[in-house]
Amino acid sequence: MNDKDIAAALAAEEADLLRMIDAEPGYFRQLSAIFAGRTGWMNAVMMLAQLLLFGAGAYAGWRFFAATDMFEALRWGLPSAVLLLMSLMIKLALWPVVQANRILRAVKRLEMAIAPVEGR
Repeated sequence: MNDKDIAAALAAEEADLLRMIDAEPGYFRQLSAIFAGRTGWMNAVMMLAQLLLFGAGAYAGWRFFAATDMFEALRWGLPSAVLLLMSLMIKLALWPVVQANRILRAVKRLEMAIAPVEGR
């Protein structure tokens, strides 16, 4: 084997490695990744709370639209608005986790791209 063969083999191997890490995971795979790792259980509890708040807010909203007088509408409308806003805030609190994972993946990709290949 001469130097050109070795360089070609290394270039092909490097291209395969970069192709494997270069693919950005799909949206749902990125969302499911927030339930892994040390804080995965906390994110799962937050999502459960978010779902319960949304369900309660949707029920209160349904009762609001079925109300026949003003006081009953206020009785169901205000809690509905508060519960739906709380649900939205919890969901928005989970979004930075997805963005942090994307940035970490980009940093790893950058490290792989500029890291010297052994043997060169």
